[in-house]
Amino acid sequence: MSANFDIAVIGAGMAGASLTAEVAPHARVLLLEMEDAPGYHATGRSAAFWVESYGGPQVQPLTAASGGWLNEAGFLHDRGGLNIARADQRGLLDAFEAEFSALGIRLERWDRAAMEQAVPGLRAEWVDAIYEPDSKDIDVGGLHAHFLARARTAGAQPRCRSRLTALERVASGWSLTLVDGTQYTASVLVNAAGAWADVVAGMAGVRPLGIQPYRRTMLQLRTEPQPRADMPVVLDIGGSFYFKPESGRLWLSPHDETPSAPCDAAPEEIDLAQAIDRLEQTVDWRIAQLEHKWAGLRSFAPDRLPIYGFDPRNRGFFWFAGQGGFGIQTAPAAARLAGQLLLNLSSDDMTRRLDPALYSPARFG
Repeated sequence: MSANFDIAVIGAGMAGASLTAEVAPHARVLLLEMEDAPGYHATGRSAAFWVESYGGPQVQPLTAASGGWLNEAGFLHDRGGLNIARADQRGLLDAFEAEFSALGIRLERWDRAAMEQAVPGLRAEWVDAIYEPDSKDIDVGGLHAHFLARARTAGAQPRCRSRLTALERVASGWSLTLVDGTQYTASVLVNAAGAWADVVAGMAGVRPLGIQPYRRTMLQLRTEPQPRADMPVVLDIGGSFYFKPESGRLWLSPHDETPSAPCDAAPEEIDLAQAIDRLEQTVDWRIAQLEHKWAGLRSFAPDRLPIYGFDPRNRGFFWFAGQGGFGIQTAPAAARLAGQLLLNLSSDDMTRRLDPALYSPARFG
């Protein structure tokens, strides 16, 4: 069996699904996913919040450009984000405030009394904070399903359990061979393979760009007291933990970032222990039960910015990768921008203020 397509997208997580939804109305698109279902890896293991400061000042434009669309479409829900600091971390808090208020992000400096009201049981050493009122919960599953549905409606052909075994340059573009022997051809290959992005590049004979997966651990805890439903996401300004309420439970991460090979990530006992220890140093709650634990891979380019665009040495190979932990919250604008680059379309209201050169693979020389 073989079929010809204009574009073959490798990976059906949030990146591949969103970009396919953008380009499918304009081209014949094949969407390949190696797992039994799309979104099994990073997309399905997200902490599920939208924080405009996350990822730094060069990622923030993508987050801001996505926010209006996500809110209007009903994928964002009020939460708030609270960056807390000990006395010796006030310099970090000051720098955070200066950097992100300059970008127009709404920030509020909170004193100890406001912190205690938002997070009952907060230990005394946490004395200063910055609140981000516009931080939100994000419906990751709903957003991913939305993009997949749009892609199918526009005629894209998704296929799961479709691991690539070979990629070959041919006169018409690319020949793709799957593990079951099925072959396809496509004029353009889109690398939206997440943690496997450099692996796909190597299969295609394209120079890898140093995209490194890092393991991030999450725990679901039952605590006493139960976290209040309206509690904000709480983040250590020093980057050693974050936690948020979720359906009467607490989701907690030690903010770990351990280099990993591409794999089906699993949590390590040391990271679980560190997470619990850091929570106990932050609030005086009792941990009644560790109910669930998981880990995912967040993949970063060497400069920690995403990569969108045609490979400068291989014009039929398009990068849509390196989106770290911000790929969910930036998905609408990232996919719109990448779709415009891929199809040579003009910018629109969502992308007009974005600088595609920031994210081009050509920056790596």
